[in-house]
Amino acid sequence: MIEVATPHGPARYELHEPGGAPRALLVLGHGAGGGIGAPDLVAARDAALALDVSVALVEQPYRVAGRKSPAPAAQLDVAWLAVLEALARPDPATPLFAGGRSSGARVACRTAGAAGAAGVLCLAFPLHPPGRPEKTRLPELEDVAVPVLIVQGERDPFGMPPAAPDREVVVVPGTHSLRSTGRIGAAVADWLAARLG
Repeated sequence: MIEVATPHGPARYELHEPGGAPRALLVLGHGAGGGIGAPDLVAARDAALALDVSVALVEQPYRVAGRKSPAPAAQLDVAWLAVLEALARPDPATPLFAGGRSSGARVACRTAGAAGAAGVLCLAFPLHPPGRPEKTRLPELEDVAVPVLIVQGERDPFGMPPAAPDREVVVVPGTHSLRSTGRIGAAVADWLAARLG
């Protein structure tokens, strides 16, 4: 784990390099209550590595500090951008893809423009709190100006985000936990391969 100073305390990331020369960098953040070992994050990591894409799994400062409750959105975004700035790409022209699961997906959406992301990968995007569809987070998706892949459980109580131009939604068996990792890996691989040409 590599530690990065942020305005809200130290964050950490774990960097995984592919066997061949890296074609891109995929940076993934964890969910509000989970860590970087979540099965869907691991499936996405493995799919990316198989395409010669480097993967960084990021741990937010509140998790590094041992807290279970997530920091406010603005603090998460600032810390995320600090980690992205610290990640050295061998070639600045190497495409950067941002993403994460649940809360991490929201952070990646909100910061995609500032990060210069070429695309955003959302695993279990929480469209609204369970049972509260009026509290929609759809604007966070609509504000993303680059291609987005959403992998969502068919019975996710946090809602089903709609597809749109440049926003692909892949529905997999399960709920918000996304444990059907084979389908997740295939969806991520197909999407990344199409972006990389």
